[in-house]
Amino acid sequence: MSEEEKEETTEEETPAVEETPAAEETPAEEAPAEEAPAEEAPEAPAEEPAAESVPAAEAAAPEPSEEDPLADLPWKERKRLLKSRESGEAGPQKTPEEREEERQKARAAKARARRKRRAEAKAEAEPGSGEGTPQAEKVRTGKPKERQGLVTSNKGDKTITVQIDSARRHPVYEKIVRQRHKIHVHDERNEAGEGDVVRVIETRKLSKTKHWRLVEIVEKAR
Repeated sequence: MSEEEKEETTEEETPAVEETPAAEETPAEEAPAEEAPAEEAPEAPAEEPAAESVPAAEAAAPEPSEEDPLADLPWKERKRLLKSRESGEAGPQKTPEEREEERQKARAAKARARRKRRAEAKAEAEPGSGEGTPQAEKVRTGKPKERQGLVTSNKGDKTITVQIDSARRHPVYEKIVRQRHKIHVHDERNEAGEGDVVRVIETRKLSKTKHWRLVEIVEKAR
């Protein structure tokens, strides 16, 4: 072979040798790209605790649908509890005598306001003041009851005990129903005696058990 042919062969082989490293270098460059996801894989579990903390915070927060625990308490007790929970600046230290003096002053102020309020209400309720509704007059309607009975006792002063017997027919059973009861009657002159038959009339309440008055003595006792 001549020198020219040898040079041509060397020139043709040179590019082939240069191409082989280029082909081998490309996988070497891509290898780190494939290893990158392998390095990021441990970072995924780091986010899981954050996801778990969200339900824990939601569980700790009270649900809006829960009822107020103070709803069943009386309004005075509820107000006292809510006031005790309020935070404020602490006042100056006071002696027991100073606290007692303040309580007495507050009570006196409330008493004055109460007296003033009652006086105003009383002035408004008076008929001559021109304000408010005047008191209605009591008017008795119908005829007062009258009864006739037997005097059983006249020991009291201006008071006699009268026994009244009544008989009526029952509206349903058609049976004669007899009743006997005693009443206290006012005798102003102490005229009636035991055993007399008297006539009495209903009147206003004169005492705790007396609201009848003597009208006349029908028959004296023998």
